[in-house]
Amino acid sequence: MRKTECLAMILAGGQGSRLGALTKKIAKPAVPFGGKYRIIDFPLSNCANSGIDRVGVLTQYRPLELHNYLASGSAWDLDKKEGGVFILPPYAREKGADWYRGTADAIYQNLNFIDAADPDYVLILSGDHIYQMDYSWMLESHKQNKAEATIGVIEVPWDEAPRFGIMNTDKTGRIEEFEEKPAKPKSNLASMGIYIFNKDFLEKYLLDDAKDETSAHDFGKNIIPKMLKDKARLFSYAFEGYWKDVGTIESLWQANMDLLQDKPPFDLNGDWKIYSSNPSMPPHFVGPDAKVKNSMISEGSMVLGEVENSVIFPGVRIAKGAKVTNSVVMPSTVIGEGAVVDYAIVAQNCTISDHAAVTGEEGAVTVVAEGETVQPEAGSKQAG
Repeated sequence: MRKTECLAMILAGGQGSRLGALTKKIAKPAVPFGGKYRIIDFPLSNCANSGIDRVGVLTQYRPLELHNYLASGSAWDLDKKEGGVFILPPYAREKGADWYRGTADAIYQNLNFIDAADPDYVLILSGDHIYQMDYSWMLESHKQNKAEATIGVIEVPWDEAPRFGIMNTDKTGRIEEFEEKPAKPKSNLASMGIYIFNKDFLEKYLLDDAKDETSAHDFGKNIIPKMLKDKARLFSYAFEGYWKDVGTIESLWQANMDLLQDKPPFDLNGDWKIYSSNPSMPPHFVGPDAKVKNSMISEGSMVLGEVENSVIFPGVRIAKGAKVTNSVVMPSTVIGEGAVVDYAIVAQNCTISDHAAVTGEEGAVTVVAEGETVQPEAGSKQAG
């Protein structure tokens, strides 16, 4: 394996329990988003657009669909002979090793892969955030600061700051303190879960952490605080674009709704394209009596009823008399005649039977799990 300057490692093994029914059968990074994408398309596309052509994807929870989706990495132009996408599930590296025990342990278990690439820098990413970012700028900032670690941060509303890991910095951007979900935060600079480390520096801390039986083997809880305690050169990198952690039902729904604004907060088809792996399907069809307003309708879909303020994925069928509003309907779902779907996320391969109702409200979005059938006699689906 040829040497690379910067190796990316995407943490994509999370169960995503806060997404409830949406992740019963698939890992969170494989959850569909935005009409034709999956969540993991964002870090992968960011890597490709940033000139990072060697990417390890660390999978664990229900990985089959994610593995099939990643395939050779060609959708993101990451099928290079000397680079590309490498799928890295946990394996028995040593006696007693099993599942990834935390974010730091996941990287530790793949030190042999990192050593083989022999990078100068290791970029560690989460596989479940929606954003467009040029990592090469962050790497340049890391070099200019002569940093040993650089952490991507974003300003969040002060009332939301207690939900995040908060970085307190000096006027140069050097991190002086890290607070994990503080009740009374001193700043509103939230960690984005994006890290650049000098390779040898990172390896030293991972080896030490692996020996600590009391550690949770987590970057936020253990590795970063230990580096700060040792007075290491940790710097922040401020990001000012759109970024959303879609780890909850409400945040995933809102991120989809954000795409329906007259001026969306980010452009999926601009200079910084987000790529995806999609089956070839015919154009969508909107029937003569259908009504579609302020919605995204993806290829292969047929709309004969009403759709408003919704995101419709490929292969969806919406029958005559059906009404879909304020909702996200994932691939190959069928919505029957006279059915009502409002403030809902309907997972892939579902059936909403004729005259059935799936209704929630703003702030309490209803979810239908993958492959589920909703019958009319059951009444409205409960919010979840």
